[in-house]
Amino acid sequence: MNPAKRKNKRLLALFLLGSIVFNYPILCLFDLKTMVFGIPLLYLYIFMAWALLIILIILATKTKSEIEEFRDE
Repeated sequence: MNPAKRKNKRLLALFLLGSIVFNYPILCLFDLKTMVFGIPLLYLYIFMAWALLIILIILATKTKSEIEEFRDE
């Protein structure tokens, strides 16, 4: 499989993961009156999931040489 197809499959999988993570039934699980470090649990979940998806998208779009170059720094 060539790198372009692999990247497209990874991005599609991340899109589906994002669709599931930000879907209403999953969000309802975190809609509690619980505070974590003074932040409502739902807000913390949304921003942490959003940040994780951004990191995963960055990793999915990088090539092996770019990742190895980043690790060497």
